Amino acid sequence: DFSKAMSQAGTSQFQEVIRQELEYSMKVELDKILATASSNEVEHTKKDLEGFKKLFHRFLQEKGPSVDWGKIQRPPEDSIQPYEKIKARGLPDNIASVLNKLVVVKLNGGLGTSMGCKGPKSLIGVRNENTFLDLTVQQIEHLNKSYNTDVPLVLMNSFNTDDDTKKILQKYSHSRVKIYTFNQSRYPRINKETLLPIAKDVSYSGENTECWYPPGHGDIYASFYNSGLLDNLIAEGKEYIFVSNIDNLGATVDLYILNHLMNPPNGKRCEFVMEVTNKTRADVKGGTLTQYENKLRLVEIAQVPKAHVDEFKSVSKFKIFNTNNLWIALSAIKRLQEKNAIDMEIIVNPKTLDGGLNVIQLETAVGAAIKSFENSLGINVPRSRFLPVKTTSDLLLVMSNLYSLNAGSLTMSEKREFPTVPLVKLGSSFTKVQDYLRRFESIPDMLELDHLTVSGDVTFGKNVSLKGTVIIIANHGDRIDIPAGALLENKIVSGNLRILDH
Repeated sequence: DFSKAMSQAGTSQFQEVIRQELEYSMKVELDKILATASSNEVEHTKKDLEGFKKLFHRFLQEKGPSVDWGKIQRPPEDSIQPYEKIKARGLPDNIASVLNKLVVVKLNGGLGTSMGCKGPKSLIGVRNENTFLDLTVQQIEHLNKSYNTDVPLVLMNSFNTDDDTKKILQKYSHSRVKIYTFNQSRYPRINKETLLPIAKDVSYSGENTECWYPPGHGDIYASFYNSGLLDNLIAEGKEYIFVSNIDNLGATVDLYILNHLMNPPNGKRCEFVMEVTNKTRADVKGGTLTQYENKLRLVEIAQVPKAHVDEFKSVSKFKIFNTNNLWIALSAIKRLQEKNAIDMEIIVNPKTLDGGLNVIQLETAVGAAIKSFENSLGINVPRSRFLPVKTTSDLLLVMSNLYSLNAGSLTMSEKREFPTVPLVKLGSSFTKVQDYLRRFESIPDMLELDHLTVSGDVTFGKNVSLKGTVIIIANHGDRIDIPAGALLENKIVSGNLRILDH
């Protein structure tokens, strides 16, 4: 036992030496990069690299999954409130004064590359020529006009989306919404073998575009604080931010949740509210809220020990998942940021660059900070508040007659008999937005659709109706054109255009 203990001590000492060497080598490389910054870049580059150094230090310290499975418990009953209970309280007469304390923040760092688009994802057309950004501005403008308030919109851009977004913002200069932007940090990608940055200087254009990345939306706390915008908004009397992904079309300002925050029934305000919703089979990988060491904690699939992944995915044990619609007190962000007390697990995201080089990027997620805030709460909201558009399959749903558009908000059509959304799977021929648009002469009637699978070279004529379960599979080399005006109800359409009953 003694020799075992000695060898373990030796191993950990050896690991510590290696860690120190890696940190020293990283520091040398980062100093070299900083030395290439021009005088007007030095200040923010220095802040970015300091933040990165902290993350890298923690990455070297932590080993294996970051949760101890045995400590995970179900959250106490009152820590996740049903939305109906919060809505039942109604709204006070002075809801406008409550709204004036709110800031809407949209996470706008992502590119539309997964849908074959260049530039910011928020600029993809979603509905009647309106982009994600158009719909967001329309929603807030409608609020400000209806209640005579001044709710501003803040966009967290990344270095990938900042220029294009700022150009587009000029078109809203006459809208009744103040729009502010700040940039999330820019961190260097790390060579997986050497654990050193692949960037040699600060530039991020041309061949250097692949050297840098935005470090996930958990970066919001530091970059919001560093930008000075957080202090400005507090000085203006703002108290809460409502944060959501710009591609979640269900994430509109909810007055009942806002009222619950500002006028809590027990008199004690929450610093952090996470909207969760019930899992379906499609969401088994979504992060879930648990009780861990007497705090509400968000557990993501990447943190789960391999032996427990199936248990984590179980819809019966973990019934809810995080929608990433979050309500956070501005004063709490300031307090925790100044104490360096926001603790978020590191997400290690492996990537292979175009040239074949394997890199890793270290990221954090905004919801993971829930355990650092006081008096946190989950609210189990209706599924309609989670309507993300990640793929063209999602785009087909939101463009269809399943939804009606009113003042920038999408609501499920009253003509649909079931409140759930159909399951839609479009094949690889539809992945890019321009290919997808070319394959639909008009968006089919989907009011009575349950399930649609399309694979291969398929096009849809005008005014097609889809009902029940429809499966359309064009074999390799074949093409299927669904004729204009066709009604497909519970049909399988296969390679040579035989239409069979399902």
